[in-house]
Amino acid sequence: MSDNGAPRIVIVGASLAGVHAAQAIRRSGADAEIVLIGDEADHPYDRPPLSKQYLGGDWDAEKLLLRPSKDPDALGVEWRLGTDAVGLDLEARTVRTLSMDDGPDEVGFDGLVIATGARARRLPDTDGLSDVHVVRSKADADRLRAAVADRGGPIAVIGAGFIGGEVAATFRSAGHDVTMIEAAEAPLTRVLDAEAGMMIAERHRVEGVEVRLGVGVDGFEIDDHGDHQHVRGVRLADGSTVEARTVVVGIGAIPNTEWLGGSGLEIDNGVRADATCLAAPGVVVAGDVANWDHPRYGRPMRVEQWDNGVDQGGYAGRRILADLAGEPIDPFDPVPWFWSDQYDWKIQFAGIAGRGREIIHGDPAEGRFAQLYLDEGGAPCGLLAVNRPRHAIKGRQFLTSAASADEIRDALA
Repeated sequence: MSDNGAPRIVIVGASLAGVHAAQAIRRSGADAEIVLIGDEADHPYDRPPLSKQYLGGDWDAEKLLLRPSKDPDALGVEWRLGTDAVGLDLEARTVRTLSMDDGPDEVGFDGLVIATGARARRLPDTDGLSDVHVVRSKADADRLRAAVADRGGPIAVIGAGFIGGEVAATFRSAGHDVTMIEAAEAPLTRVLDAEAGMMIAERHRVEGVEVRLGVGVDGFEIDDHGDHQHVRGVRLADGSTVEARTVVVGIGAIPNTEWLGGSGLEIDNGVRADATCLAAPGVVVAGDVANWDHPRYGRPMRVEQWDNGVDQGGYAGRRILADLAGEPIDPFDPVPWFWSDQYDWKIQFAGIAGRGREIIHGDPAEGRFAQLYLDEGGAPCGLLAVNRPRHAIKGRQFLTSAASADEIRDALA
């Protein structure tokens, strides 16, 4: 408890999910002390523009800031920025922290929200190569933008997922020579079907990106100058080499759970939680680090999407209050939703991909269409829309309400 007897809620992770958890607690009117711990020194900012508008120079750092960051005092929280969470003691109800300014500390809590997100997955043996970059934070984007300005192209992008595709589109649109390398036979096969992924690959080719599919990376060609090294190329598993002065790696993310070792929480592709995002009594999870039992799909899911960070963060704030009050709450049961802007394509997807698929509106050859996904039983489970935002929004609504395939076809055809 805080000094005035109000419960203390500690939120570890001062980014999208953590901030929305704090907002939800404040909007509830609950008399609670909130401590918001974040490892970055910056106040919370939006991450999707890092690979697009911010990387391309169209946005400045001020425009990235989340709304609470523009008036930090208004949220009514104790900000502990530039502070790493390094341990959790569930029995003592404390989070161990290490601040770059104040050193080690312990923060007691009555309720805990874990929203520590994920970090970019890196290729092995690249820590000493300053020309190999990831894009996960503002500092990452700043380093990459400065490196391209200094060294120029050509640029190799390893990974054709959403980050890789957006980075490739941003640099190609700025006139750089770009090669995009993907080990799978098509981009985005973890999310979409191969045919849809190949349509996106073709869009990059039309814009002048060299797309290499079905081939992995073996290493790098290096110019060794004694006191520093520079990349001059990327060696591929097929024996070829892609010329590159700057390399961007976009091969997925790793949940930030190392600080929870020995805590007693179940760690399995994130922090495991039940259908209400409860990981332990008084402990809830949200955002990229949460692997919760999704009631709609009947399996654990970890969702790395902006909308999920907003929605699950807000839910986590309400969930921790319900837990502290001993009150029930409905499970967290959203239809996943994401978007990606690449060139003049707005790619939007709701739900999950299924074995069956059909074009229900437009023509992929024209770059304007909606595609419905069906599960093994023929029920709709996902909808992909390219340059059809109305169809994407309506499709998400239909999926949320468990509409039939015929209802969706009739409404969106």
